[in-house]
Amino acid sequence: MRLEPKPTPPLGVTLLFPIAAIAATLVITSLLVLAAGASPFSVFYLVARGAAGTQFAALETLTRATPLIFTGLAVAVAFRAKLWNIGAEAQLYIGGVVTIVLGTGALPLPSFLLIPMIMLAAMAAGALLLLGPAVLKTRFGVDEVVTTLLLNFIVLLFVSMLLEGPLKDPMGLGWPQSQRVIAEAQLPRIILGKRLHYGFVIAIAAAAIVWVIMKKTVLGYEMRAVGHNAEAASFAGIPVNRVLMKTALLSGGLAALAGFSEVSGLKGNLTLDLSPGYGYSGIVVAMLAMLNPLGVVASAIFVAGIFVGADAMSRTAGVPSYIADVMVATALLTMVTAILMSRFRVRWR
Repeated sequence: MRLEPKPTPPLGVTLLFPIAAIAATLVITSLLVLAAGASPFSVFYLVARGAAGTQFAALETLTRATPLIFTGLAVAVAFRAKLWNIGAEAQLYIGGVVTIVLGTGALPLPSFLLIPMIMLAAMAAGALLLLGPAVLKTRFGVDEVVTTLLLNFIVLLFVSMLLEGPLKDPMGLGWPQSQRVIAEAQLPRIILGKRLHYGFVIAIAAAAIVWVIMKKTVLGYEMRAVGHNAEAASFAGIPVNRVLMKTALLSGGLAALAGFSEVSGLKGNLTLDLSPGYGYSGIVVAMLAMLNPLGVVASAIFVAGIFVGADAMSRTAGVPSYIADVMVATALLTMVTAILMSRFRVRWR
């Protein structure tokens, strides 16, 4: 068996592959639901209703989608240039650390100055964190999958040390948590009394900006060229290593914005459970979107809806909410298979 590249299919055919992947996910998940003794139609209806059946549910889905958009964009940017950033979780936490350091009164500035300054500082920290693995890759050929993955654990231990030491809230009754950010450093809520905050608006704007960069700028063209064939890009005069460095800076900065938005917009302080795996879920989001920045928004809302809806469904149907993890993991596998089949045909010898 061998794989032969296919010619680029029309847009309509390309769109069929993610639809087929989602359909396959639903079929596979249905079998598991049946094994759990429930009706698939009832479970999927409850998931959909729990994700978007009421205003509260819809707003919760968008709130959960906000960090997924940032981490999905970070992964999409990096993967487009074949820089395998598996460390969005670490970059998210570094963004949260910087938000706490600058947002708890260190800079006595009004909101319209303080919030952009914290955003830029968080992005710079996330960018520099990914720059290290990028340098190791370009200079010494070290596999960035290993270095970025290990950085997740290193950064989590670093954050744990900070929360037990310099950043520990003296009024936190011994719990490993930081102080709350001051009011001037908090992102306002879009709807008063609800949890959805302006981090979601920033995420939408970031997706639009990344789309423009990818489609309309020289850097975007260079990133796509390096991703398609680094040797050919180098032969054409594109500085491959420099492009990878710029890609790392952009990707790390985007992932750090997820930590900023969660601390400044939602939770108000830093804890070790700031992220339930948003950095890893960002890989699923990016792959479901086929690395399209605008598609990341839709896929992030879809993934967030599964998690939010599954929580509500489990209380009604008696099916464990872990079915959401199975659905997301299955969606990733089917999407990777769909992408493979869209680009290659199988030849049997």
